[in-house]
Amino acid sequence: MKPLDRPSRLAPGARVAVVAPSGPVAEERLQAGLDILRGWDLDPVVASHVLDVHGELRYLAGSDADRAADLQGAWCDPSVAAVLCARGGYGAQRMVDLLDWEAMRAAGPKVFVGFSDVTVLHQAIATRLGLVTLYGPAAAGVDFVKNARAQEHLQATLFAPETVRTIASSGAALVPGRARGITLGGCLSMLTSDLGTPHAPATARGGLLVIEDVGEPAYRVDRMLTQLLRAGRLDGVAGVALGSWAGCGPYDDLRAVLADRLGGLGVPVAEEFGFGHCEGALTMPLGAPAELDAEAGTLTLDEPALR
Repeated sequence: MKPLDRPSRLAPGARVAVVAPSGPVAEERLQAGLDILRGWDLDPVVASHVLDVHGELRYLAGSDADRAADLQGAWCDPSVAAVLCARGGYGAQRMVDLLDWEAMRAAGPKVFVGFSDVTVLHQAIATRLGLVTLYGPAAAGVDFVKNARAQEHLQATLFAPETVRTIASSGAALVPGRARGITLGGCLSMLTSDLGTPHAPATARGGLLVIEDVGEPAYRVDRMLTQLLRAGRLDGVAGVALGSWAGCGPYDDLRAVLADRLGGLGVPVAEEFGFGHCEGALTMPLGAPAELDAEAGTLTLDEPALR
């Protein structure tokens, strides 16, 4: 794997667009998120369909075409420096193939932030546009609008990324050792559902896999990791950094699954890096060269995530 291009960091006064590529957005939380962004001296603009709800499929924030048009319009707007997802949920897979990637490439690099279901878009942006993205809190997410740590880490990543080059875990090494590679990954269930699509990366060789998930019992995590292994998706991976696993059952049971399925890779594996579906979620850059030190519990970027 090769490092991806880094978009420029944000400056005070920058215009950022908020889009909803997946599930419906609560207006109250959206307004709370916008207030936080304004408090950072950003100029947030809300895409036209962010508060829509699909007429029949109520788990979608409006139609696939409208959600895609919002994202593409925000990306292609020369006044917009960053595109922030309002939430995850489900729906990004339904709209990703409606995007005009040639037009988005011509528009130039932008900062992109989101997590969970948005994993599909992270992979597509990496594959089609060759850009570093930020696997970070949703702008209208409850774990963002009500948590200072999540806010502070995202703000630092956006404005002063050199101050957050090292992400530290609160856990231990499942497999000790050090490894270097390019960060990739996201939500485990989304990585498995993206297998075989045009946007899934061709290889993880030389990559540092960063994964997390929510609400998945241990046996389902086993099944998803086994699918990635059987598909050859983890062949050549250099190391693994594990994030949060909220609602995934007793952690001892899950830990045994993670050790069993990932231990055979013969690479360093470290847990509890505090990104994903958790309170105070940290922002994890994807597509960036880094070093994982499993015993020290650190993942250190070679350079700031944003230029």
